[in-house]
Amino acid sequence: MRSGLLHHVMRWNLEYFTGMLRITHPHGHLDKVLQAMDAAATHAIPRVVVQHTFRDPAKPFFQRGTPAWELHPAIQARPHDLYLEKHLPGSFTDTTLESWLHQQAVDTVVIAGYMTHMCCDTTAREAVHRGLTVEFLRDATGTLPLKNAAGEVSAEALHRAILCAQQMLLSEVLSTDAWCQRLAL
Repeated sequence: MRSGLLHHVMRWNLEYFTGMLRITHPHGHLDKVLQAMDAAATHAIPRVVVQHTFRDPAKPFFQRGTPAWELHPAIQARPHDLYLEKHLPGSFTDTTLESWLHQQAVDTVVIAGYMTHMCCDTTAREAVHRGLTVEFLRDATGTLPLKNAAGEVSAEALHRAILCAQQMLLSEVLSTDAWCQRLAL
């Protein structure tokens, strides 16, 4: 069995860089995502790019054909082994991801991309429920501050809370540098 980098580019959509859902924490998150993708390519680890699209035209973001829906150019420029389009937060829900990982004999999924508290967290949980080992890259995932009827939380606090919850029972949370060092051994 081998690892696969599940690049939670679920929204590698430009929405995260130029739209309504701009990722603000942690600093340098995109550079770390690209570092993880490059390291995975160097070590022949399969890379999966997942893009989110809403089917409901009433949703204000992730609408096919809009500039913010497009994949970030830095992600487009990098090779990947599988591209998936998803319509819900989890990358396993209503996609071919699980069967593809099985066909590739992948037993460990590495989570990188956006948003830490939504798609990354959901996909990590889905992976664990399917018997996969999960490594969650703390500096190659990112989020934004939230304010809604339930309350308000800073991007840093939200990110830290999700990472703590993941480390508690689900994933091994580590830095991109530490993950890359493992690959070099």
